Amino acid sequence: MEMKKAFTLPFASVLIAGMLAGCGGESSSSGGSSSGDSDQVELKVFIGQPRFKEQYETYIDQFVAKQKEEEGRDVTVKLELPSVNEADELLKTRLASGDSPDVFALHAVNDIPVYDKAGYLEDLSGEPFVEKMYETVSPAVTKDDRVLALPLETLQWGYIYNKDLFEKHGVELPQTFTELEAAVKTFEEANVTPFIRAYKDSYIPQLFLPLTVGALESTSQAGFIDKMNADDTSFDQLKDEMFPIIDLVHAHGTDRPFEVGQDQGAAAFAAGEAAMWVQGPWMAESLMATNPDFNFGVAPLPINDDPNATLIDLSTSTSLAVSKQSEVKDVAKDFINYILDEQDSSELYESLGFNPISDVHTFEPYPWLVDSAKYVEEGKVYQDPSIPAAVKSASEKLLQSYYAEDATQDEVVEGLDRAWQEYNKLNK
Repeated sequence: MEMKKAFTLPFASVLIAGMLAGCGGESSSSGGSSSGDSDQVELKVFIGQPRFKEQYETYIDQFVAKQKEEEGRDVTVKLELPSVNEADELLKTRLASGDSPDVFALHAVNDIPVYDKAGYLEDLSGEPFVEKMYETVSPAVTKDDRVLALPLETLQWGYIYNKDLFEKHGVELPQTFTELEAAVKTFEEANVTPFIRAYKDSYIPQLFLPLTVGALESTSQAGFIDKMNADDTSFDQLKDEMFPIIDLVHAHGTDRPFEVGQDQGAAAFAAGEAAMWVQGPWMAESLMATNPDFNFGVAPLPINDDPNATLIDLSTSTSLAVSKQSEVKDVAKDFINYILDEQDSSELYESLGFNPISDVHTFEPYPWLVDSAKYVEEGKVYQDPSIPAAVKSASEKLLQSYYAEDATQDEVVEGLDRAWQEYNKLNK
């Protein structure tokens, strides 16, 4: 999944490559530096989320008190909360220079393979928090059977739907493509437009790429991504199952789609101008700003007639890792484990507005996340597919051209293949 705007609502965290950053402050008590004195420890924590300064400082103060009480340590936490724009390069520079934070945030899907290959990530497989994570969440922070980070933010998405319109017209959530076609017919017979179309922001057409590739990779096209990475297959293998859903939405949507971007689309959707929108809950802020009483849900998008392929896309973004360079790994690991503390973690995640990722989280999430959380708990999900950013970028222009009838399906396939092949050349 790729989006072009970060939203300010805590729960609407999105997947943005390099969500790490720099500027910050300090939290907590007395201190000094690390390995020489086991009773006085400085722990450096680097999290690129300055908007959550108060929440993290409060939790760190609790951690410091717990360390003092249970371990007899005087821990000073140097908390850096860098800006998003500075994040990635700042962390890379710090790591390369040997001035590594002990605990740092990274993007699970985008960054773990890169940082692990560079040798920066401590193996956390044996830590207590590992057994507390939902089984559906842990793969995103696992590589080669090693758990390399603790997930903070998760996101589950497919499409969003107007619950009131579905109820009013007696439409059940479709589980297959045929059922989705029937729902479209029902809405149109009732003079309700089935879909919002908003193509002005090119990332929106691109959303069909992870939704189709992820569902097919999990079912009929297992191993597709590995084969693409090996130049051993083509998007032509997916074409017959990719384009029907793309065409259905395009044929049954709102007017003037190339004049409508995400904000205008959100306003139209919240005003009841369509029943469905292939978007995610990151749009919640805009929807609720237009209509605070808007009643919407999140559901998996059917792409074919295999109900096993109707799955939620589960993404994990901001996660916490321990640096291999840390000289206070025992304290760093204690901090990581405290993030999923059985007594205190639920309050932390609720204050941040993040989704539950463990049974220790007992708070009630936002209403529009309750539906999608059920899919996660039932395992009806796939991990957001690891599609190269260059391929996602290419798909934006290709799908816009396809919608404008300036490109054929074969030309879209050729463009996607070419972008992936170029990526492979640069990364061999």
